[in-house]
Amino acid sequence: MSAVIIRPEESGDETAIRLLLVNAFGGEAEAKLVDDLRSAGDIVLSLVAARGGEIRGHILFSRLLVRNGDETFPAVALAPLGVHPAHQREGIGTALVEDAHARLAAQGEKLSLVLGEPAYYGRFGYSRERAAGFESVYQGEYLQALAWDDAAPASGRLDYPPAFADLS
Repeated sequence: MSAVIIRPEESGDETAIRLLLVNAFGGEAEAKLVDDLRSAGDIVLSLVAARGGEIRGHILFSRLLVRNGDETFPAVALAPLGVHPAHQREGIGTALVEDAHARLAAQGEKLSLVLGEPAYYGRFGYSRERAAGFESVYQGEYLQALAWDDAAPASGRLDYPPAFADLS
């Protein structure tokens, strides 16, 4: 089996990413979210995992703002992370998250938030406790945060890109 190559999304990957997300999530919502984030220019980082010339996984981080009084702090939101069902449990999702985190930290990002399964995302350092102080429509047990810098805020209102408003 050949190695998985993690690389930035390129022009021409859109259709393959869309099909992968529809298959991974069993519906259009995540694919539409990615399309809308891409159209709005809200993507901070989009990576694909390819093997044998086929895209097997995808991860996307969009710009998120933390507002605390008059201060605004840039952060990123992880959504979505998808791996084609035929290639799950091969370490592709883990490779995507770890590679993306290294790139984001190197770019100077300080805070990431995710709405997802605590047992899965906790393996990468995300925690419910770190996200508990944020005000958000997504506040609850699945909202988790990861800080790469102690200067990252631990409270404030989370303003997601408008594309998230369309999620049901």
